[in-house]
Amino acid sequence: MTDAPSFATRLARAKFRAWHRGTREADYMIGGFYDRYHAGWGQAELAWFEALLDEDDVDVMAWALGTQSPPEHIAGDLLATMQKLDYVDIPR
Repeated sequence: MTDAPSFATRLARAKFRAWHRGTREADYMIGGFYDRYHAGWGQAELAWFEALLDEDDVDVMAWALGTQSPPEHIAGDLLATMQKLDYVDIPR
């Protein structure tokens, strides 16, 4: 039987996954959201974010931009926060 990863380990994995999505746009959107909000997360918020990371980038970006309706397990307060897009800092 293996031990479950610690909260800190899960956060570190989520950060890596958030910033290594495959496209620059997704990295800025998903990674930027992580950077801005992860410090205040508990178990439930991290579990939501981990579920979000399992989704395709095209879908995540469409939900964040409000061009598609999210599935029930993604919809809610955290997605509403993500939809503000006030955390995207695009370097020049």
